[in-house]
Amino acid sequence: MENLKFTLVIPSLNPDEKLACVVTSALEAGIEDILLVDDGSLPEKRRFFTELEEAHPEVTLLTHVKNQGKGAALKTAFRYFLEHRGNSCGVVTADGDGQHRAEDIIACAEAMIEDGAVVLGCRDFGQENVPPKSRFGNQMTSLIFRLFFGMQLSDTQTGLRAIPAQYVPVLIDAEGTRYEYETNMLLLMGERHIPYKEVKIETLYYDDNKASHFRPVRDSVRVYGLIIKYAATSLASALVDLLAFYLLGRFLFTGGDRLAVLLSTVVARLISSTVNFGVNKQFVFENRSGVARTFVRYICLAVPVMLASWLAVYGLSRLGGEGIGQLVRTLIKIPVDTLLFLISFRVQRRWVFAKEGQVGGTTYEEQR
Repeated sequence: MENLKFTLVIPSLNPDEKLACVVTSALEAGIEDILLVDDGSLPEKRRFFTELEEAHPEVTLLTHVKNQGKGAALKTAFRYFLEHRGNSCGVVTADGDGQHRAEDIIACAEAMIEDGAVVLGCRDFGQENVPPKSRFGNQMTSLIFRLFFGMQLSDTQTGLRAIPAQYVPVLIDAEGTRYEYETNMLLLMGERHIPYKEVKIETLYYDDNKASHFRPVRDSVRVYGLIIKYAATSLASALVDLLAFYLLGRFLFTGGDRLAVLLSTVVARLISSTVNFGVNKQFVFENRSGVARTFVRYICLAVPVMLASWLAVYGLSRLGGEGIGQLVRTLIKIPVDTLLFLISFRVQRRWVFAKEGQVGGTTYEEQR
């Protein structure tokens, strides 16, 4: 532990005796700097924080008068770290409910120092003691990260994260003040090409994880907000596109030959893309850049996607023979456009509607 100078950050809301166990075990393991964040706990719960601060000089207590959310608590600790811990190697975040052992905290810190990367303490969700809702939630989020963002993560919801000091100023700017902040932190790591690795940790749950303050519906909407909005607008645009494609091929560009399918595809896509561009710019990606710049990029993406859809639909429909109808061609178009939907999301987020200074996923080193 001599060369392992890091700051342990523990945000908590309305804790019980387990918080004292977490702090005590960390101190016994040799951790010398702990930032506790009281995120607006009830008056009768505040003693768990003050008793630890008074008993241990290694503990610094930061307090929110009102509950602001886990993300806000982490940001408060990160700001304090940047202002007062200039000689620290980095921060390690952990939960105050006993899910993270001191040994695992130190293991993540050691990996952070050795590799200079963000280290994620990953649980084994295949174990029997994992609550079903936690297993399902992580599997779903991991799948979303892989499909939409191209990131391979086995535990997207872990609260045990070791962050080198040089990356704290970057990750503190991730959006959100509640549980979505931890998700957005991972997305920002992908955007800025911040290196990360996973370290296996022991999987601990107490009383079926009932102590968690995660609100399944409200917080899930926050966590998946970007994807939900994109999926909703894309689904609406896809329905318009499919309906227009069917009607155009049925009544205007008939015959099913290459030109007819192309014209149906082009006109249908023009109709749906006009609406999709405006909604995605303002509502989904909340892009405030000039319309001309983003529209040119959108067209540069939309045209290849449209041509890919036409070629795939026409080619696959030809496999069915000359007598294939417009309804079948429309059904073929559904899986084709689903795949293109995933590809388009990545490009729109990282290039078309990227915020200024983030086009192409600027690396952390390029920003410095």
